Amino acid sequence: MADPERQGAAQRGRLERLRFPLGVSLTTRILAVNLIPLLVMAGSLFFLDSYRRQLLDERFKLARIEAQITAEALAGATRERQDALLIQIGREQHMRLRMYDAGGALIADSFELDQPSFTFDDPVAEPFMEDLARWTDNAVNVAVGAPSPPPYVEPEDTSADAWPELSRVRQQGLSQIELRRAPDDTPVINAAAPVGINGVSLLTTRNAADITAAVRAARSSLMTIILLALAVSTILSLYLANTIIEPLRRLVLATSKVRLGRERDVEVPRMSERADEIGLLARAVSDMTATLRHRIDAVESFAADVAHEIKNPLASLRSATETLPRVDDPDLRAQLVDVAAHDVRRIDRLVSEISEASRIDAELSRATFEPVDLCDLFSNVVARKQQRGETRGCQVEIACDTGQGVVMGVPLRLERIAENLLDNAVSFSPQGGRIQVNIFRRDNAVHAQVRDEGPGIPDDEREKVFRRFHSHRPEGEEYGNHSGLGLAIARTIAEAHGGSLTVADSCEELGGACLELELPAA
Repeated sequence: MADPERQGAAQRGRLERLRFPLGVSLTTRILAVNLIPLLVMAGSLFFLDSYRRQLLDERFKLARIEAQITAEALAGATRERQDALLIQIGREQHMRLRMYDAGGALIADSFELDQPSFTFDDPVAEPFMEDLARWTDNAVNVAVGAPSPPPYVEPEDTSADAWPELSRVRQQGLSQIELRRAPDDTPVINAAAPVGINGVSLLTTRNAADITAAVRAARSSLMTIILLALAVSTILSLYLANTIIEPLRRLVLATSKVRLGRERDVEVPRMSERADEIGLLARAVSDMTATLRHRIDAVESFAADVAHEIKNPLASLRSATETLPRVDDPDLRAQLVDVAAHDVRRIDRLVSEISEASRIDAELSRATFEPVDLCDLFSNVVARKQQRGETRGCQVEIACDTGQGVVMGVPLRLERIAENLLDNAVSFSPQGGRIQVNIFRRDNAVHAQVRDEGPGIPDDEREKVFRRFHSHRPEGEEYGNHSGLGLAIARTIAEAHGGSLTVADSCEELGGACLELELPAA
């Protein structure tokens, strides 16, 4: 196991080294990713030297063949015919041909028999672009380490001994090739071959300037393509960077303002016109910001409501405890003790309800949902309340189709919804009244309606009853027995399960309130 672990660590290390430094901007990274391959391709300019060598090798073979064929043609010809052949071949092939006798003396020169078929270019008289091309050639040769042939210089001695290739021909009797460079750095190819068997030899000279022209043309074309590709890639990279980075900068600026809280109404750009990942990110950040603001507002409002709700019983408790030592009347003291105990119970109820309301979201976000049958759940809650005598003699009727009330959720939290809805119905129902619980399935949702015979809920109060600490006491009920959080907690749990809790229209049979719970069916 050690070897795979070491290999994995080594691979992770290589990946770490390949990452860009964290301080490098996205624009630089995009440009680098797009331009580095092109710059690597630009290095292929240096490999044109292999192309030049291939051209020279082919030209060497051609020069050897030409020299051998010409030597064979000259071997059987008369002197007059030899001069004519030298002139004809030199004119047609743009070469200089020289023939030497067995003693090494020059006996014929095509440039003296006829007009020279080529001349070397003078680099001093050439335009600047030629100088630049020649400088580029030399720079590339130095970079690739290409050998530099000796310069071509016409010797003052006109004998065959002045040419090393001719000396080797006379010694070995085999064709020889020698490469030199002209004043303008173009290649000059000398080919020497024996003429017959009587010691006569032939020397051909060709200025292969076309090889240099071909290499320069290939380099120019490749460089043009690379420069064009670099320009296009740079423009596209900057365009890509602009389409990615500019929106991100706008998002960063907006979120920074939101974080600093300097501007309450800062609008995070939604970029609705963009259907790509940047647009999705912008809309997600905008929605997240709106949700956070809503949560912050809700927390601030909740904190203010908590302070207000706890302040009242604390003030009453303080008044009772401060008055109690100064009261001697036993009846009045007992009344003050009852008030204090009632306020303590009220504070305890408020703290318990507030604690539960504040941790519902966190608990449900980590909870695992499971199938829950609302029919069985409501039946169990009703049975427990009847055993504890918490229904005030009300008759609770449950109507449910078997198997139609299964939802996915947290059983304990769904039980809390059922308890709060039944507590609300019992509180507003007359003594011994009727309460109906109807559970049914409609489309892909399970509905649970809890109806009572109470006074009902006016239309303008339907949303207020779900506000935290909103408490509308039933007639004749003692103050402080309700925290005003029951229905708010029930709605929060329902929404955390992907459902809703609303006030529905009351039925004609009972005439009271109708609270309807809707949850997605399992």
